[in-house]
Amino acid sequence: MAPLSAQAGTPDKVADAPAGNWVDRHAPAFLRPFLRLSRADRPIGGWLLMWPCWWSAALVALHHGAASQALWHLFLFLVGAFVMRGAGCTLNDIVDRDIDGQVERTRLRPIPSGQVSTKAAVAWLGLQGLVGLVVLLQFNAFAIGLGIASLAVVAVYPFMKRITSWPQAVLGLAFSWGALMGWATVTASLALPAVLLFIGSVLWVIAYDTIYACQDKEDDAIVGVRSTALLFGERVRPAVGAFYAGCVVLIALALALNDASPLSFLGLAGFAIHLAWQVMRFDHRDGALCLEVFRSNRNAGAILFAGLVADCLWQWAF
Repeated sequence: MAPLSAQAGTPDKVADAPAGNWVDRHAPAFLRPFLRLSRADRPIGGWLLMWPCWWSAALVALHHGAASQALWHLFLFLVGAFVMRGAGCTLNDIVDRDIDGQVERTRLRPIPSGQVSTKAAVAWLGLQGLVGLVVLLQFNAFAIGLGIASLAVVAVYPFMKRITSWPQAVLGLAFSWGALMGWATVTASLALPAVLLFIGSVLWVIAYDTIYACQDKEDDAIVGVRSTALLFGERVRPAVGAFYAGCVVLIALALALNDASPLSFLGLAGFAIHLAWQVMRFDHRDGALCLEVFRSNRNAGAILFAGLVADCLWQWAF
């Protein structure tokens, strides 16, 4: 199957980008392919990478650090998450450029469609990596080393779909690393609450990325790409439910060990209800619905964060 660019010229958008997104409407024409390469037209990944960072920053702020420090770290994590998500997507598209041209949902991406050359993509990757490094260098030495260690996971992830049915687990490690970083930036160390939050976040990522992968099951099977969506097959709904349940239990343990108040647990309860709603709603045979449910995890993450922030404000006030 040839890339669509060979059949119908250069595309002006990708298949799964929201209609009327800011890149299509406002970005300069020469910059649009690079912003699409970074998924700036689909910012959901930036939010999902950011939430574990913000959860951890709020969790550690309950008993360590000041409000001004917490706000500064939240800003740095916001910038870092969106920049490094863009860098990760760019690396993924460089590695997967041949596969993407054979999958319906991804064949219009900038590299397989011919909008961006591989060399230009590598240069764009380097620029984003440089911005991410500037953000990382704002933290203490322990956090800097921890952040550098995450690059090993980021580097191997694009290859995992070729060798294992669990690439979602590797993505979980990469997307949950912020749960360790948020704690480390304040204490220059790690503790059990941060580790439990990290593992719980990994389970969250496995579940929501399994939902996401259900969109591509047929094409993935044809081109030989593996995923948990294919692995679980018709049992994907209970599998996703089990991962979400494990996520909630582990985060509850993290909160308990950190002496969180009922406000944090109220946020966790809202988070759990949202995840249960996702499990009940999604249908692995409906690609559009899978994408909608996957994107709703931005709201799920915000609910948990709101509870943690309320807890911080309460404890700082009293």
